[in-house]
Amino acid sequence: MESHSLVTIADLSREKITYMIEMAQEFEKHPNREVLKGKVVATLFFEPSTRTRLSFETAANRLGARVIGFTDPKVTSSTKGETLKDTTMMVSNYADVIVMRHYLEGAARYASEIAPVPIVNAGDGANQHPSQTMLDLYSIYKTQGTLENLNIYLVGDLKYGRTVHSLIMAMRHFSPTFHFIAPKELAMPDEYKIYCKQNHIKYIEHTDFNEKEIIDADIIYMTRVQKERFSDLMEYEQVKNVYILRNDMLKNARQNMKILHPLPRVNEIAYDVDDNPHAYYFEQARNGLYARQAIICDVLGITLDDIKKDNTLIK
Repeated sequence: MESHSLVTIADLSREKITYMIEMAQEFEKHPNREVLKGKVVATLFFEPSTRTRLSFETAANRLGARVIGFTDPKVTSSTKGETLKDTTMMVSNYADVIVMRHYLEGAARYASEIAPVPIVNAGDGANQHPSQTMLDLYSIYKTQGTLENLNIYLVGDLKYGRTVHSLIMAMRHFSPTFHFIAPKELAMPDEYKIYCKQNHIKYIEHTDFNEKEIIDADIIYMTRVQKERFSDLMEYEQVKNVYILRNDMLKNARQNMKILHPLPRVNEIAYDVDDNPHAYYFEQARNGLYARQAIICDVLGITLDDIKKDNTLIK
């Protein structure tokens, strides 16, 4: 298999998603290997990150690769006016794969078109976050036993939430029913509703968020209202705490229902929910390690068969 970039989850077929889930399962069984010994992974984070950066770096380290990169563009030559093109081309001289988070929508796509090494999109503005979607899909599959015919409730910031945009695109293969729960200021953008219609994805829009509204959920996907995306802070203050998931809202939830959140949370999930068996967001974050190990190997051309036959396991 040749190396390639991962820019958007929309590029992945149903078969490829299933293949990537199976590869993540292999890494969960044996996360410590030396299959990437001698490889260098560059992490270029032009925006802040905790889970995404650390899980990519941990994924690389546990596979035997070395990691270079930065977490603050202020310490790079971009402050001197270096363009994204020049930064990408320069780092390509040093690394076998580049993991990039950028505040501009389309930055990862642009980098993938010019770079001689694979690019993994770790989030580009309010656009896409395909590696988060892979770990979300893996988490859904692990908890539900299937990706087919699920009721998925997306709650909170659906306007700027790149994780929910990517999840919609990924689930188009699996006949979901989406419930969009958001205030009108943060409603799902029309382009994604059009995408749903074009791909025959059922969706229902709500503004209420209470026990009755979520009783049929298989997955509740909570999102943070992202202060950094607002140009008007008054607008942010009006909507920041509009939906809070509380423990008493879950007493009649389906037994199989799980609560996901890409994290970090602010106030949208009450802390007493953490001990509820429906809560799965910390386990979801752990699944990010295995999903991102699969992604790094896949973009470098390492196949599922290679992983199954891998004799570099560290026990």
